Amino acid sequence: MFKLWAAILKDLRVLLRDGVGLALMFVMPIVLVVVITDIQNSTFQLINKNKLPVLVCNRDTGASAKQLIAAIEKIGMFSVSALPKNQDEKTIADSMKKNDALMSIIIPADFTQKVMAKSKTTAGKALTSFGLQADSTQKDLGDPEPLKLYYNPVLQESIRLSVKGALQSALQLVESRQTLRSLYFSINEKPLPSKLEDEMLNNKAAINDIPVSISGSLKPPNAAQHNVPAWTIFAMFFIIMSLGGSVVREKVSGSFIRLKTLPTSYLVGMASKQIVYIVVTLIQAVVIFSLGIWLFPLINLPALNLPNDILGLFVVTILTGWCAVSYAICVGVFSETHQQNNGFGAISIVILAAIGGLMVPTFSMDTSLKAIANFSPMHWCLEAYYGLFLENGKLINVAGYLAPLVVIIIVLQLVAFWGLKRKNLI
Repeated sequence: MFKLWAAILKDLRVLLRDGVGLALMFVMPIVLVVVITDIQNSTFQLINKNKLPVLVCNRDTGASAKQLIAAIEKIGMFSVSALPKNQDEKTIADSMKKNDALMSIIIPADFTQKVMAKSKTTAGKALTSFGLQADSTQKDLGDPEPLKLYYNPVLQESIRLSVKGALQSALQLVESRQTLRSLYFSINEKPLPSKLEDEMLNNKAAINDIPVSISGSLKPPNAAQHNVPAWTIFAMFFIIMSLGGSVVREKVSGSFIRLKTLPTSYLVGMASKQIVYIVVTLIQAVVIFSLGIWLFPLINLPALNLPNDILGLFVVTILTGWCAVSYAICVGVFSETHQQNNGFGAISIVILAAIGGLMVPTFSMDTSLKAIANFSPMHWCLEAYYGLFLENGKLINVAGYLAPLVVIIIVLQLVAFWGLKRKNLI
């Protein structure tokens, strides 16, 4: 026990002298978690709370065009600004830059005329199918000219498709309203009452969105619940810069060789490093989780809500930290220089984070990448954390994710041992 305690003190002194490593383990993850959470939260708010600025160039003077603009405003996700009707494509693009608008809509000059003609044609076909006589003098002018939607290329495709779907809903509402009016007037020879029109158009079934959780909690997760666990894992694995460098330094300086001449085992040195750096990963988790709980509300970000199973959170954090430590030691054993350790370590962690779902959700990956994600230890760490934070589960519920993580830890430890034996260091 004395030998282990002495080795732990030695590794602590080495760690405290490594200012760059400490900065990478604490400062960089703190900056990342705050910045990424703020960016993702702003993206969520863009559609949910903030309004997307949209310019509308209405070249039509009819009622249907005005109804369409009113329907777009009623959606609630757009901040609509009008443009002069005589603007061309170049002027519209300049107006978008000037007004910091991501999208603009052009309503063609014959929009109302063709919507009314189409509605009367549709109403006539409906009357004919009912066995009633329709107005045979009505000419079919064809479908209305498509609306033109200009968008900034920086706009993500998912947001653009959401906007396009909302506009199609508004357009369908205008066309349906005019068709109902034409049909009602053809039958009753009087205008459709406003109250009846509203009842017919707005008689929709409600949709309640309910997050699925293991515990039955209905509280929806926020951006902090997604990002804080993910970037905590990233921070833990970045101890490779310090721990892997320490292993390389001891190999180069001959510390492993000198251990052979002392009445002790290499296991003492490896155990001390693992204990010290597992404690470091726990401190990282405490610091980043504390930021999410107390700092985020102060900077207008959603607060992090800890899961109910604190014991499960502790176990997941311990195993995640142990996996990060095992990976760092394994890379350090096979690296010949600090440059190899730092270069390979940093690049490999980014790759493991990418395929593990920290940067891009695994559900959006194709089948081959989903299969590859299973080989990333970060994937299993993230799934275990999400089972606690997002689904509000307990330790037993995430045991299926922890089992592969334990297997990965064992494999990394055995590979590191084999590497030390192969290099005759133990």
